[in-house]
Amino acid sequence: MIGKLTGRIDSVSGSHLILDVNGVGYVVACSARTLAAAGRAGDALSLAIETHVREDAINLYGFVSHEEQDWFRLLTTVQGVGAKVALSILGILAHQELTNAIAAQDKAALSRADGVGPKLALRIVTELKDKAPSFAHAAAALPDGAGTTAPAAGGIAGDALSALINLGYKRAEAFGVVATLAREQPQITLDALIRQSLAALSKRDHAA
Repeated sequence: MIGKLTGRIDSVSGSHLILDVNGVGYVVACSARTLAAAGRAGDALSLAIETHVREDAINLYGFVSHEEQDWFRLLTTVQGVGAKVALSILGILAHQELTNAIAAQDKAALSRADGVGPKLALRIVTELKDKAPSFAHAAAALPDGAGTTAPAAGGIAGDALSALINLGYKRAEAFGVVATLAREQPQITLDALIRQSLAALSKRDHAA
């Protein structure tokens, strides 16, 4: 089994690249995010590799970070999520954004990926909400279950999340900001939480 490849990019085409390792070209499928970060033909590149062996083929999937590889493994445990769909999801959501989307039960964020309809998005957020260790800190930051139920589930964090969504912010994006502020300031008031969340989101929008 191949776990890592280091070489130079020979070419990039569609959802694949060919990595030249000492004269041997390996065809590696990657997410759009990984391909964008990989570089151009001739650039040195090291990829973590997930090897899938079938009767008729050996498929290699490459990742520039172990976090992305971990998410690929986790996503493909969900029925209906094959390697292609997992890479599609990872192409539109960075690993922290994916963490936030699942913790916030944001089906719409996942549905943006090719091959993910409403039913599959629901299955993903339902099956994975308790499986990713990194969810623990985010869920703990939202009291009264606000991270795993509807935004109006109760508690100032849930109320703040609901207010931000009503103002037009995406659930996963707002969840990440609210979770961070609530964790850093356990005694924060609702007004302060909404105000500081808006400031953080505004700053992020301007930076983008």
